[in-house]
Amino acid sequence: MSETAALVLLASYLLAVVVCICWQAARCAPGPVVWALYSFQRLFCGWMYRWRANRRCPFPAEGSALIIANHTSPADPMQLWMNHHQNTAGRGVRTISFMMAREYYEKPVIGWICRKLRSVPLARNGRDMGAIRETLRLLSDGNLVGVFPEGRINLKGVGLLEGNPGVGWLALKARVPVYPVFLSGVPGGSDMVAPFLNRAHVRVSYGDPVDLSEFYGRATTPELLEEVTGILMRALGRQGGIECDGQTDPVIIPGPGLVRRTG
Repeated sequence: MSETAALVLLASYLLAVVVCICWQAARCAPGPVVWALYSFQRLFCGWMYRWRANRRCPFPAEGSALIIANHTSPADPMQLWMNHHQNTAGRGVRTISFMMAREYYEKPVIGWICRKLRSVPLARNGRDMGAIRETLRLLSDGNLVGVFPEGRINLKGVGLLEGNPGVGWLALKARVPVYPVFLSGVPGGSDMVAPFLNRAHVRVSYGDPVDLSEFYGRATTPELLEEVTGILMRALGRQGGIECDGQTDPVIIPGPGLVRRTG
């Protein structure tokens, strides 16, 4: 083969790759920017975190779902978004709108990414009803929403912090499937940069959706919210090999500022 023919063949391969990339980006429903972000994070998680899961991601290809996970690192949302396309029709990309602390949402780069993913900024005082209404709207419109029910990063990296009953309230109001996902091996800490610079062996354990239909229509009392939250936290704990007895098991690490049952 002549040098000219070789160059033409190489250019044809490159053109085919470019056309394929453009086609994939154009058919991405949330837009080409989201497709580019997803493609980058898949490469990043696969190489940097050596990402592995117990099975194919079970998140629905269409319709809404609430995804709950333990929280030990600022990099946790990437682990939940990774490979969700494998269960979608045509392997299309969906966004996962995360409820997140407002101060991170307002940071320049992180905030821009979160806005593209339609994440919801939430005030830490737990009284941000505007954020709750927006989350319910996203779920009612058929979107995926991610929540970290511990309410903050578990800096110890072991066990589970006490679940905030707000996740139980959200699950009951939205009436959508709730998928527990346990993350392990994610580089932790409160620093927003270091977890993205450290290589790791991340393991993700997907659970089956939790059926809460027996609680629908009942009066939303503190006791009911505690019971439902306990069910969700136990389902989450089991994915990580943690057996929790409601909110009292010593494996659950209590944290300040969380809503507790009194009396």
